[in-house]
Amino acid sequence: MTATDAPHVVGDVMTRAVVTVGTGTAFKDVVRTLQERRVSALPVLDGSARVLGIVSEADLLPKEEFRDSDPDRHTQLRRLSDLAKAGSVTAEELMTSPALTVTEDATLAQTARIMARARVKRLPVVDGSGRLIGIVSRSDLLKGFLRNDEDIAEQIRREVIASLLPSPASAVRVTVCDGVVVLAGRVRDRTLVPVAARLVRAVEGVVDVRFELEEPAASRRT
Repeated sequence: MTATDAPHVVGDVMTRAVVTVGTGTAFKDVVRTLQERRVSALPVLDGSARVLGIVSEADLLPKEEFRDSDPDRHTQLRRLSDLAKAGSVTAEELMTSPALTVTEDATLAQTARIMARARVKRLPVVDGSGRLIGIVSRSDLLKGFLRNDEDIAEQIRREVIASLLPSPASAVRVTVCDGVVVLAGRVRDRTLVPVAARLVRAVEGVVDVRFELEEPAASRRT
């Protein structure tokens, strides 16, 4: 992976071959598909490949949980949705809907925030019409951290240092080790350091940024 093809958006990292089910897929067939394909959730599509919802292992568990029990009134009121799923027999009845989705031009950072807030492990990727074109998982979002250290350093030199802290106003060296960036040398305007930090952290693959900067001698005497 080079600096020019570093992943920036969902389309760079998503899986395009997606296992799906239709609205009428039977409960046992959903379970069978999850087991055979070794996935924990399946997009549910209509006849036009639009994503209607997601059926996950969590949606299936109430069937087993309430199989041999008679929930009390408090449980019935508190877990109406789970009790409905316990009586479901098709993917349409089981699925969580509407589905939370992203488009392929969503950034990895945006997608990570959506997943964290919704506490989900993967998201269907759809086009402008809501049709499924892929799926993105938590592990996909971490692929940027596999970038070569020198590729990261080169991108920072080109996109951050050259424009924000150019010579001769500064002489900043960039080194990267295991994704940790160190900016060392001299910088005339220290008010630019927080800006540089923000821009460096936005580079795919950066784990952290540290500074070993000092003002030029002439600046310290004034």
